[in-house]
Amino acid sequence: MVKERGQKVIASNRKARHDWAILDTYEAGIQLVGTEVKSLRMGRASLVDAFAQVDDGEIWLHALHIPEYVAGTWTNHEVRRKRKLLLHKSEIERLIGKTKESGLSLIPLQMYFKDGYVKVEIALAKGKKAYDKRQDIAKRDANREIAKAHGRALKGRY
Repeated sequence: MVKERGQKVIASNRKARHDWAILDTYEAGIQLVGTEVKSLRMGRASLVDAFAQVDDGEIWLHALHIPEYVAGTWTNHEVRRKRKLLLHKSEIERLIGKTKESGLSLIPLQMYFKDGYVKVEIALAKGKKAYDKRQDIAKRDANREIAKAHGRALKGRY
């Protein structure tokens, strides 16, 4: 049997970068049961309301929605159970310290297969205010206008 290679994105939290200021990212493994993996292989998951939290020296992912496996039996998994994230001890201690001292949150950015294993990219993030979001949108629009003007200048059309 050939082992999978590369990276295949299952789900991404696109709204997270809009709502949160991302300070640092970490790649974590996730502890799953068999039917969850089968459901993920079908590309079915949602990170919309998901968040990570520290409980008793471990990091748990809450509110991650993995739908039931269609061909599953009575042994199917719960849809929104909490799942343990697998990180190195030093990373866990660093995340615990940063979330306690400065009021930062842990949010998942994307979930993907990496060489056959399910990985979650979590971010240490700070919530944005409404004016921060408006500034980001204005900055993005200004950069888009600059790129358009630059392209027109290169083509000789002003």
